[in-house]
Amino acid sequence: MKHYYISMLLALIPLFIHAQNTVSGTITDSENSQTLEQVSVYIPQLEKGTVTDANGTYLLKDLPEGTYKLVVSYLGYETYSISLDINSGANTFNYAMAPSAIEIDEVVLSTPFHKLQRENVMKVEQKSIAELKSNGAITLADGISNIAGVSTVSTGVGIGKPVIRGLSFNRVLVYTQGIRLENQQFGGEHGLGINDAGISSVEVIKGPASLLYGSDALGGVLYLNPESFALSGETSGDVNLNYFTNTLGYGANAGVKTSGEKLKFLARGAYASNADYETGDRTGVTNSRFNEADFKTGLAYQVSRFKTELRYNYNFSKLGIPEEIGVQDNQREPLLPNQEIATHILSSKTNLFFKKSSLEATFGYISNGRKEFEEHHHEEEGEEEEHEEEGPSLDMDLSTFSYNLQYNPQWGSMTTIFGVQGMHQKNENFGEEVLIPNAITNDFGVLATSHVHFNKGDLQFGLRYDLRSINGESSGIEGDEEYIPALDKNFNSFNAAVGYRADLTNNILFRLNLATGFRAPNLSELTSNGHHSGANRVEIGNQDLDSERNYQVDLALEYENQHIEVYANAFYNNVSDYIYLQPTGEFRDDDPIYIFDQQDAKLYGGEFGFHLHPHPLDWLHVESSFDMVFGELDDNTDLPLIPANRWNNTLRVEWNTTKGAKAKSYAFATLQSYFDQNKVATFETSTPGYNLFNMGIGGEIKIFEQSVGFKISGNNLFDKTYISHLSRLKTDGIANIGRNVAFNLSIGL
Repeated sequence: MKHYYISMLLALIPLFIHAQNTVSGTITDSENSQTLEQVSVYIPQLEKGTVTDANGTYLLKDLPEGTYKLVVSYLGYETYSISLDINSGANTFNYAMAPSAIEIDEVVLSTPFHKLQRENVMKVEQKSIAELKSNGAITLADGISNIAGVSTVSTGVGIGKPVIRGLSFNRVLVYTQGIRLENQQFGGEHGLGINDAGISSVEVIKGPASLLYGSDALGGVLYLNPESFALSGETSGDVNLNYFTNTLGYGANAGVKTSGEKLKFLARGAYASNADYETGDRTGVTNSRFNEADFKTGLAYQVSRFKTELRYNYNFSKLGIPEEIGVQDNQREPLLPNQEIATHILSSKTNLFFKKSSLEATFGYISNGRKEFEEHHHEEEGEEEEHEEEGPSLDMDLSTFSYNLQYNPQWGSMTTIFGVQGMHQKNENFGEEVLIPNAITNDFGVLATSHVHFNKGDLQFGLRYDLRSINGESSGIEGDEEYIPALDKNFNSFNAAVGYRADLTNNILFRLNLATGFRAPNLSELTSNGHHSGANRVEIGNQDLDSERNYQVDLALEYENQHIEVYANAFYNNVSDYIYLQPTGEFRDDDPIYIFDQQDAKLYGGEFGFHLHPHPLDWLHVESSFDMVFGELDDNTDLPLIPANRWNNTLRVEWNTTKGAKAKSYAFATLQSYFDQNKVATFETSTPGYNLFNMGIGGEIKIFEQSVGFKISGNNLFDKTYISHLSRLKTDGIANIGRNVAFNLSIGL
């Protein structure tokens, strides 16, 4: 046994020995050969990077042998990537960057091969949190609705759920800290549950991503990239302050991070508070107020062939659930009904790098506690009296353990990933009301996907098998109207995907993707039996539901040169056994009863747009995008909650102010046009179109020799009174938010 342990230690020693492999070089301007300072040189898979010094030189140290993607990026220049062979000892790579007015092209992290956006086979939209903030977003859910093809089902301002090409709820999977977010997202009154502080960027995969992520990714994936650690040898901090005029909302977050050669640390805390929002006619929407506290931290250790990181996020939210127009005040403590949501997210990611392969292991644990408080009515002496509930009427805890193991061998121009993914989930009830029963859910999936690079194109394909089991306890007394019978169901599915990306010319890019997906019915759809606050209805599950299955065809064509970008994305999505809510015409305690039913459906549409920055007016940007989606059931009726067609037009100017500023100053004006939505489900009503006008300005200024970033944006400046088709308050005739001016200050420490 002693010799066994000695052998194991000897085998592990190479992982922790300081490798002397380095990459160094000089970055210059291709037009004048001048060296460039502060250029980012980054290896995504290793998560190691640096910036060039005053002489344009850089040095990356302690690298493992192998072939890795190296990305060179700098504001005002075309982003460049190359597969670089890192050999033992000193390696050299010099590069001359080409000027470009196009924004920096970022590495896509939601797909497994770490490609730049334009190199990726799948079309992935990526936006930084800073960009979403510059548009005046109050919450993260509000911000992502500015991405073409993405909308939000909202309950007021504080509660929002992403909609990707007409699909939402459990059909859109959310990833944070590299793990799937499980926080009882089945309900419309359940918000996204993530604060934007400590999130660097958002990526959206439009269409079935079941090959990569399994069940619930049938409609797409919202992938939240956490804040990165500091570069080796650097320490930094910042404070960010926000104020919103409409909700009298204020918020602040502060963070610090420091990194040595091996050990890295970061932490960020945030708090936000908002009163009731006001509509365009200055009516306060009673109980739309909400408060949120958030804390994120991370610790990482990295040597040549080994890196590991541990991240933790705690979020506590207290949200009012608006139901009617009532009390008009600026109080911040939610009235009844309201929710209290506490979420703990713990994740770890470990990588081992070998010469021709790598291994990644990601584990996650999420504890989500949801409490809902309601008014109770009691009859005493023939009169009905209203009493506040001392304890929560609904009290559910959801705990989820997830794992994701991926082995990545490289064979010439082909890179392959073999993966094993799964989760174990437990739902428990502690309140007097039970919407869904105590239950255990287990997922297990295996996958293989490959990427083959050709001279003028890339091919990606893969296959996956998944198995899900759901076991639920009975709840209540058999025969009562709120009784929930026991549940024992199993679902399984094979899924495949193939995609091809080609450079038709130096300026024209073509993508074609075909993929299948599946979604096992969730616990709510199978077992729900109770009243849903905010929706003001009773939802009853159906244990006979089958899995949804779909196939989707995506076609994308893009043209790009130094001064213009044009794109057209079209899709057709066929969904078998689409699950939807259907009113029965009956009532329980004056609330309508809805049941879950299913029927084949189809969705189709696309996104189209252009971005013009004409020479020599490179400071001028004209942007336009149009997105549309149509959804129909097999009986030729329309699907519910399909967003209206939308046309966005933006005029934007940029200029340099402070020398050494991290970003250019900017000003913009945007007109958002939402068209009439007359293609509605049988239990919906049509929604008239409307126009919203927004403006903003931002940049950096010097205050007492301290750089301060600022953003000022005004949304719905003409105070338009309107109702979004995706607002869950539409049935009550309650309008969306009126004029709102957002102020943001960012101070580096």
